[in-house]
Amino acid sequence: MKVLVTGGAGFIGGHVVDALVERGDDVVVVDDLSTGSEGNVNPEARLCRVSITDPSLADVFEQERPEVVSHHAAQVNLRRSVDDPMFDAQVNILGSINIIVNCVRLGVKRLVYASSGGAVYGEPQYLPVDENHPVNPVSQYGVSKHAVEHYLHSYAQYGLSYVALRYPNVYGPRQNPKGEAGVVAIFAEQMLQGVRPTIFGSGDKTRDYTHVSDVVRAHLLAMERGNNTACNVGTGVETSDQQVFDAVAEVLGYQDSPLYTSARHGEIQRICLDWSKAQRELDWSPRLSFREGVQATVPYYRSQGGHR
Repeated sequence: MKVLVTGGAGFIGGHVVDALVERGDDVVVVDDLSTGSEGNVNPEARLCRVSITDPSLADVFEQERPEVVSHHAAQVNLRRSVDDPMFDAQVNILGSINIIVNCVRLGVKRLVYASSGGAVYGEPQYLPVDENHPVNPVSQYGVSKHAVEHYLHSYAQYGLSYVALRYPNVYGPRQNPKGEAGVVAIFAEQMLQGVRPTIFGSGDKTRDYTHVSDVVRAHLLAMERGNNTACNVGTGVETSDQQVFDAVAEVLGYQDSPLYTSARHGEIQRICLDWSKAQRELDWSPRLSFREGVQATVPYYRSQGGHR
């Protein structure tokens, strides 16, 4: 099967590309490398260095004629979405429309979209959050990610089959510790460099942390199962910032305490995702606990030059 992966030089997209190549698919990566790394692109995949907002994306679709599109490319920095909502909307909404229109034009069989379960719902009314929960994002990033789901729904009438996967906080090897996301990566690198990590708030803010291997498996299943639907992908377990710090510190033998500073505006306080719909429609369930995932992830950051 020929699969076009947008954002395939990024963290999650790169792991999806690896899995597709491993199972024998013909893979084309679309990435402008603005945040991704060419080193993340599997050598068996072809890289087209182009932005999803560029009109020339149509030429890539015309030349490659993919059967399935795996759409990860996005502006993912929540702080930037608050400071520059026009840029956030240009990439996440207009860029996605560019992809969707080309999919419909060339008869792509299916589009799997990386949405956000951590940002689209807003402050939860109950936990774990299921797909019937009201959608009231508090960040511009959450608004832009959810808007694309509406576009996908509207274009289904033209024959485009889609699955939107609402991601939790995904972590694992190759996540960039320089960004604002990726707390496991950030804490691991800071501890390895002897820098005391900073926790924003008191440490009781919670997220649903899911290992990238589980998310990749959900993405591959969604290429074959589910039809015109949105599914949460998560563990259903709340993990606090303090628990993340403690888990990473335990693996690394780090002894210092974290620094605490004021909480950041635009962030919800608690979230975890009900994954039962993904189990019903995609035959997916999470396999790694957070503790197991951290133990499988942190050694990667040590191998990148850490000394502890």
